[in-house]
Amino acid sequence: MLNGFFDLPWWGYVVVALVLTHITIAAVTIFLHRHQAHRALDLHPIPSHFFRFWLWLTTGMVTREWAAIHRKHHAKCETEEDPHSPQTRGIRKVLWQGAELYRAEARNQETLQRYGHGTPDDWLERNVYRHSVLGVSIMMIIDLVAFGPIGLSIWAVQMAWIPFWAAGVINGIGHFWGYRNYDCVDASRNISPWGILIGGEELHNNHHSFATSAKLSSKWYEFDIGWMYIRILELLGLAKVKKTIPQPKFGEAKAVADFDTLQAIVTHRYDVMTRYVHSLKKVCAEEARRLKAAHGTTLDVRALRRWVLSGEAGGLEAEQKQQLEVVVKQSPALSTVLSMREELAAIWARSNASREQLLAQLQDWIARAEQSGIRQLQEFSQRLRRYAV
Repeated sequence: MLNGFFDLPWWGYVVVALVLTHITIAAVTIFLHRHQAHRALDLHPIPSHFFRFWLWLTTGMVTREWAAIHRKHHAKCETEEDPHSPQTRGIRKVLWQGAELYRAEARNQETLQRYGHGTPDDWLERNVYRHSVLGVSIMMIIDLVAFGPIGLSIWAVQMAWIPFWAAGVINGIGHFWGYRNYDCVDASRNISPWGILIGGEELHNNHHSFATSAKLSSKWYEFDIGWMYIRILELLGLAKVKKTIPQPKFGEAKAVADFDTLQAIVTHRYDVMTRYVHSLKKVCAEEARRLKAAHGTTLDVRALRRWVLSGEAGGLEAEQKQQLEVVVKQSPALSTVLSMREELAAIWARSNASREQLLAQLQDWIARAEQSGIRQLQEFSQRLRRYAV
């Protein structure tokens, strides 16, 4: 009994720790994130109650607190009000102290009241699951009884897993480093195309672009293990998917963009903007080289390209931003690319405009792109007229 009920080889304990922590990751991504915070799927009471119970044992997190903080993160993303943005708080702070940021925001009653609606409020939630220390203490006893003294190490790994991987890596690196499939307004990144270790949450840019999608992968080479589990639950009748990432459709280019074209472009706006950025990389590189020759080492070409193509100027001093604005004005092509990018994004941002007004703006944008004399813009205008519902 000194070694507990299960006497395993060293690698057996490693496997146990990985399995237990993976169940916790699955509970976070499926229950807390996709089901509770974003309502991307409905869960049967059986897996729903299991996930709540398991999270109480392994994290002590309260469903209402987690959902509220995450919803606020989306609503205030990359601003000073964002509970854990590395863009405003620094990557080191979020990566290593993400759990502390979470606990601080959990004490903000205004956040809980405004963003915590629709989460469980039954007898268990009010009388049992709110006692976080009790849950994790029971888990420690279970680990000790099952595995002996080494069970304490397994428990320690369980306790550190979510604070590091979810609160630190996803909230930190997921908004700081990686690749982007979609040119959404925040700094979210896909850390890895294979979402296994963190349950699919590695595909963070995909999620921020389509927050209510139950599936976080979008490209053929991306894998979301959380989605695999959801599909298994759905096949067993224990889950029902409500939304997934919409895939754009294309037809023959219309002579004139119509209301169907407008609807397709607005629906797939992130795909539209991403393809716009990719289509203009060549002209931006050519202009950057020309301007570099004129300005020498005083011009930060990398910052220039990032600003023109994606609108990101984070980390730049006021003097650098002012220099970029002056440089762009010296390039008719870059000025056009930048202004056209802003005008294209404004088409789906103007919520007060009528459909007729938005369609007129789209048609005018396409006409000016075709008359711009910039080959890449002309080709992109043709692509816009191919979007279909």
